Amino acid sequence: MPVKWDGPILRVFQQRKGRTALSRIGVFICHCGENIGKTVDCAHVAEAARRMPGVVFTTDYRYTCSEPGQAQIRQAVVEHKLTGVIVGACSPRMHEATFRRAVAAAGLNPYLCEIANLREQCSWVHSDRTSATAKAVDIVRSAVARVQRNTPLMPIAVPLTRRALVIGGGIAGIQAALDMAEGGIEVILVERSSSLGGHMAQLSETFPTLDCSQCILTPRMVEAASHPNIRLETYCEVQHVDGYVGNFQVTLRRKARFVDWSKCTGCGTCWQKCPQKKIAGEFDEQLGKRTAIGIPFAQAVPSKPVIDADNCLKFKTGKCGICQKLCPTGAIHYDQKDEIITERVGAIVVTTGFQVLDKQNLKLYADGDHPDVITGLQFERLASASGPTNGEIRRPSDGKEPRTVAFIQCAGSRNPAGGRAYCSKICCMYTAKHAMLYRHKVHGGKAIVLCMDVRTPGKGYDEFYRRAVETDGVLYLRSRAARIYPEKGQLVIQAADTLNGGERMDIHADLVVLATAAVPQKDVRTLAQMLSIGYDADGWLSEAHPKLRPVETNTAGIYLAGACQGPKDIPETVSQASAAAAKVQALLSKKQLQRDPVVARVNRSAPPVYSTCVGCFTCAAGCPYQAIEKEEIRDRHGEIVKVIARVNPGLCQGCGTCVSLCRSKSIDLDGFNEEQVFAALDALAI
Repeated sequence: MPVKWDGPILRVFQQRKGRTALSRIGVFICHCGENIGKTVDCAHVAEAARRMPGVVFTTDYRYTCSEPGQAQIRQAVVEHKLTGVIVGACSPRMHEATFRRAVAAAGLNPYLCEIANLREQCSWVHSDRTSATAKAVDIVRSAVARVQRNTPLMPIAVPLTRRALVIGGGIAGIQAALDMAEGGIEVILVERSSSLGGHMAQLSETFPTLDCSQCILTPRMVEAASHPNIRLETYCEVQHVDGYVGNFQVTLRRKARFVDWSKCTGCGTCWQKCPQKKIAGEFDEQLGKRTAIGIPFAQAVPSKPVIDADNCLKFKTGKCGICQKLCPTGAIHYDQKDEIITERVGAIVVTTGFQVLDKQNLKLYADGDHPDVITGLQFERLASASGPTNGEIRRPSDGKEPRTVAFIQCAGSRNPAGGRAYCSKICCMYTAKHAMLYRHKVHGGKAIVLCMDVRTPGKGYDEFYRRAVETDGVLYLRSRAARIYPEKGQLVIQAADTLNGGERMDIHADLVVLATAAVPQKDVRTLAQMLSIGYDADGWLSEAHPKLRPVETNTAGIYLAGACQGPKDIPETVSQASAAAAKVQALLSKKQLQRDPVVARVNRSAPPVYSTCVGCFTCAAGCPYQAIEKEEIRDRHGEIVKVIARVNPGLCQGCGTCVSLCRSKSIDLDGFNEEQVFAALDALAI
């Protein structure tokens, strides 16, 4: 049924309708295999398009995005002297760039090519072939009317700063920084703790090879710290980000360390003599103790200490100062302040990683605070030779060797009622690793794994799981743990036997290890808003496209790598880091950047009007990319006549928010101006 509309929009369009329009349009209808062709009669749509005003060529093809399909477009543009192209296919997000490159290769401005979405907006949402075909004809008619009002657009040239910022110093950040640095790009690597390493530095061994985590990681940490193209900023946080792709201005807060690292030699005298030796250690997941001054772990890079002002006696009572008295280089300065530094970079790679769910969120498991109910990361520290027990598996409550250890998978994951419906992906594999490590260290000990199922999607992963069961004797029970409570010096796990009709079973264990969910960093939403990038309902940062742009964001020049995007294992994290580094190298390899010209523009005119903009700056308040600036209009005497809005084309992402907010209708979006939109609407009323 045609849309019936009238009123002011129609009148405005009718006033503009007499303008010259493109008159030689080609329409190419794609079957998309069966995605479109099964529901839409593509040949009929092509035939109907042939009768539309301005259309001189139409055809349908099974896969227009294929090389033969693109060749057909290029040939038609030349032979029929087309001034505009419509491709009836899938979403513009999928192949708009593909088809625009095809028409550009034939000598036509790429922005005279439009996509009529016949897949997501038609075939995928209809089952009746007749009505779907009729709707497809309407969509194509609307696109034809729109493309007739298109004008050639030229890419925007943006200068570039050939320097990159990496936020996060885990294995993803280290790999991305090294790859970019090897490509000749200057890198600033920012890590908010005092050492590189991230969670990988806490691991004992890695699956599926059971090689030492530190043996793999430490050389990479040293290489990153010593590379001439990498500037390391540890104990530092990103405070603010301005600018746009190629020209970001980043404000960093270098936190007060109370130690002059330029003088410190890392001799260790200060932390060896510090009287505050019983502070719960964050690196050892509260299982070990640390001093008020020191490095987080023995292999830390840089190996320079910081003072924990919250626990230092000098800051709390003013009566200690031993570290300052004994420091052989005079590097201790209690009056040191935070420093604010500003850097200009061309691209940003976010590698902020993840954290594990606090067991206190799992109250059914011994109220979430029993010392012998620990997380997988805590077990890593128990199993590590550099951990609080020197690699011996001991119960935190009494230091005894546990003879039975129960490993509970999906603790907080795959639980819609608990707010995390997603799978944490790495848990099945690290649980198998933990059970194997326990069996290797405690001969005769019993390892029981309670699981909903086992997921082993990586190379060599299923073989690793089978090794745990068949060679190391780990017992897997298909079950769902419901409750844990202490009883007579042990822990009792109440679980439902899911292979036996949900029958209850009680399992007694000396130690329980929870495969707690991987969750986003607690402040990741603040960082995402600072960078103007998206995140999902769980807090994981969102990529631009899960298949075609997996490490890019919708904000140009900002990339993602590793577990900030979702739970990932080490191989996938490293692969993504190298992919993000490659994207940055491609971006910064040119002298200047060519930006998409679909950006907003405030209308301008000659004096004395200058612009219809009234300077209310409602657009600036609503712009998600901070692309609206103030511009002072001056007369020939230099006096300010008017203050109007101006769109920075380097920042603008073409979202159109400002267009919808502008009260005086002074802003247009190139490629989506009123004339084009009205033409598309008017075509639906035919």
